Amino acid sequence: MKKIWLRFFDLIAILILVFLWIILNPKPAFAQINTINYNNINLENRDFSNTDLAGVTFVAAEMRGANFQGANLTNAILTKGVLLKANLEGANLSGALVDRVTMDSANLKNAILKEATLTSSRFYDADITGADFTDALIDRYQVSLLCDRADGINPVTGVATRDSLGCR
Repeated sequence: MKKIWLRFFDLIAILILVFLWIILNPKPAFAQINTINYNNINLENRDFSNTDLAGVTFVAAEMRGANFQGANLTNAILTKGVLLKANLEGANLSGALVDRVTMDSANLKNAILKEATLTSSRFYDADITGADFTDALIDRYQVSLLCDRADGINPVTGVATRDSLGCR
C-alpha cells in the first residue's frame, strides 16, 4: 500500500513539473502580420515625421534627406542604410539596431538613442546637441569623434550628451 502512495505522489510531482514546464517555457515570437519592412528601397527625402515606426525594418534603404523628426523608432532595425543629411531631431531610437549606417551630416538633435546598437556606423558632422546615448553600443573611435562636439541636455530624459557618451 505504501508503494502505491509513493508512485501516486511521484506521478503527481511529474505532472506538476510538466505543467510548470509548459506554462513557464518561453514561446517563440511570431512575426506580426502588419509589420512594415522598408528593405532595399529608395526613401530619399521621404517624410516620416511624428510617425510610429516601432519595430519597423529599414535594411539597405536609401534615406538621404529623409525626415524622421519626432518619429518613434524604438526597436527599429536600420542596417546598411544611408541617412546622409537626414532629420532625426527628437526621434526616439531606444533599443534600435543601427548597424553599418551612414549618418553623416544628419540632425540628431535631442534624439534618444538609449540602449541602441550603433556599431560600424558613421556620424561625421552630425548634429548631436542634446542627444541621449545612454547605454548605447558605439564603436570607440566614433565615441571619441562624437565627444569632440557633444553638447547639450536632452529635454525629455534630462541627460547631458557628454555624460551619455562617457566623455571625459
